[in-house]
Amino acid sequence: MVADDGVTGPRAALIGRTDRRGRLLWSLPKGHIEAGETPADTAVREVAEETGIIGEVVAPLGIIDFWFVAEGRRVHKTVHHFLLRAIGGALSDADIEVTEVAWVPLEELSTRLAYADERALVERAPGLLADSA
Repeated sequence: MVADDGVTGPRAALIGRTDRRGRLLWSLPKGHIEAGETPADTAVREVAEETGIIGEVVAPLGIIDFWFVAEGRRVHKTVHHFLLRAIGGALSDADIEVTEVAWVPLEELSTRLAYADERALVERAPGLLADSA
């Protein structure tokens, strides 16, 4: 997500969630695809729900495929990530699944994001932004 608010340099809207150990882990917004949605539609909806920011898709960032354990079951998840440009809304942590939200400069994402696969995806953002200008 890139803010279009006059601030110099692109930034990403990140969400922070508290894990079972009480640590705040920063990640990209994401969620489940609802019936009738495309992955891009889901990205726009989930960013709005989790951060308060209304965005438009600039380009796909990539897909992350992983497994995790929830309630004693192995769960497979595939997440389609997109680069969005902010066109409205205001940063908000009103979503009950989110502990904090923050605008983070792109050059700080590699040190803020908790997950290596997300850090690898956001490395593509500056090039995609240059291509969309």
